[in-house]
Amino acid sequence: MIPGRIFSASPHTLLEGMVLWSPSIRAGLKPSQLLPQQAPSRPLSVGYMNCAKHQELPGKKPLSEKKLKRHFVDRRRVLVRAGNGGSGASCFHSEPRKEFGGPDGGDGGSGGHVILRVDQQVRSLSSVLSLYQGFHGEDGGRKNCSGRGGATLYIRVPVGTLVKEGSETVAELSHPGDEYIAALGGAGGKGNRFFLANDNRAPAMYTPGEPGQERVLLLELKTVAHAGLVGFPNAGKSSLLRAISNAKPTVASYPFTTLNPHIGIVHYADHQQVAVADIPGIVRGAHQNRGLGLSFLRHIERCLFLLFVVDLSLPEPWAQVEDLKYELEKHKEGLSQRPHEIIANKMDLPQARANLPRLQAHLGQEVIALSALTGENLEQLLLRVKVLHDACVEAERGQGRQPLRW
Repeated sequence: MIPGRIFSASPHTLLEGMVLWSPSIRAGLKPSQLLPQQAPSRPLSVGYMNCAKHQELPGKKPLSEKKLKRHFVDRRRVLVRAGNGGSGASCFHSEPRKEFGGPDGGDGGSGGHVILRVDQQVRSLSSVLSLYQGFHGEDGGRKNCSGRGGATLYIRVPVGTLVKEGSETVAELSHPGDEYIAALGGAGGKGNRFFLANDNRAPAMYTPGEPGQERVLLLELKTVAHAGLVGFPNAGKSSLLRAISNAKPTVASYPFTTLNPHIGIVHYADHQQVAVADIPGIVRGAHQNRGLGLSFLRHIERCLFLLFVVDLSLPEPWAQVEDLKYELEKHKEGLSQRPHEIIANKMDLPQARANLPRLQAHLGQEVIALSALTGENLEQLLLRVKVLHDACVEAERGQGRQPLRW
């Protein structure tokens, strides 16, 4: 039975059995029955918000540009193992008043494949692990139930990934969405139902699942871009890329500031996009693995056309062009003969303007003289890049290949 005093405070009742005491009720109590008066409690919503604020897990901070460059990886050795197939089942049908039910063991499920898939959001091989194990298939069951096949395991790789096994190149993933089966899953085993025959009405044999394929692959990234900025250290390649795109490579007054390739996108009025790659500085003897060596010379191989950046403030700037072409030709035959343009940078310096006529006389061709610092004559460069890009796209289509799109 509920006491009547609970119902006497009905105007202040929140829920049945819960009373909100009023000042008149407090006045009717003896002093010994009163507790020390405390400050009014905060509203529940405010307290809950403050509690939730303290309980929120700190979000993962995005990596800075410096850390992103530090984690750039363009070579990775990977061991891939596909999933094993499930074993078949050996059992017989059991049912009341049915003496000879026969075999009903199901087949095992197939193991899952391991597939390399190109993802445009991935920029390097730093997220690729050294070991991948595919999902195994499940074993077969009773009542001719087959086991579930293992799910396919996808490994995300950047555009321009070469897949090598030993010294042989087995795949070239150069377009978004390209896939390559790195390891095939094992086939599932057969249950005893599979072996039912006229001369064997009660087979008890079954086969186990086959093991998945295991391979050791070498993944190698070659930056895919339409144009490649090629030059010696401190020629102004990074400054030029910052001037014509939204890319933010590090710029400083010391050599080898750029240690990893950067790609900037140049936008044109007809919604066309041209990818320009800033290749780290090349030194004399790079084809013999001096300086940054061969690790970045291979990034130039994927560029459709080249932009040779020359420091016009140095004496004899034409020697830079000859040395750059020599290093490219030694690295790969015919690389220096690709469509190219010569860019004379640092026109904002007084000695550069005096060297411009001499450079054109030695090369016997026109060069694009500009200043990446002040933006002088950048329009001519952008127009020339557009012309070279359109010519290379037409050549790719003429050879029956799909041109690179960003």
